[in-house]
Amino acid sequence: MRSRRTKKCPAVSAEDADLFRSSIGPVKPLRYDRVPAVREPPAPVARFRWQDDRRVMQDLLAEPGDAADLETGEELIFARPGLQHRLLRRLRRGQFVTEAECDLHGMTVPVARQALTEFLRCCSLQHRHCVRIIHGKGHGSRQRIPVLKHKVNVWLRQREEVLAFCSARSVDGGTGALYVLLRRSR
Repeated sequence: MRSRRTKKCPAVSAEDADLFRSSIGPVKPLRYDRVPAVREPPAPVARFRWQDDRRVMQDLLAEPGDAADLETGEELIFARPGLQHRLLRRLRRGQFVTEAECDLHGMTVPVARQALTEFLRCCSLQHRHCVRIIHGKGHGSRQRIPVLKHKVNVWLRQREEVLAFCSARSVDGGTGALYVLLRRSR
């Protein structure tokens, strides 16, 4: 059997030891040789918001209607029951200041859905009242029909914070955009 040989460190000369001690200066011995680990508390988890977002996403996936029912030039209009007709008339005339805008041009349906959800959440947090959503007229789609227009129509009707929406005036995008009136958050 072979014996294990351990490598020995070469001996340090007295000159090297003196040079090392003069380089580092005076030292104090440590009381503890370990530093206690400080754990940061975990970030709070917004479970209810996640549950709400998950429920909204499930609702958005259940899409009634058919995209073929919607023509390119069709004007969209929606108002929750109880909304004053005067407010809807002002919205249709573009008399509200649009405080934010979301452009969904060129997005796929899943990406547009996520972008719209995030946009509406941000608008709610920032207390926005009137926003514009640009969904496009469908000229770039394969079937030359406005796929996102139909989807946005369905999605907005499912959101509780949406009080009303209508197609924008021609200077703001016409039937390729919507003015959306949002509920004032408390």
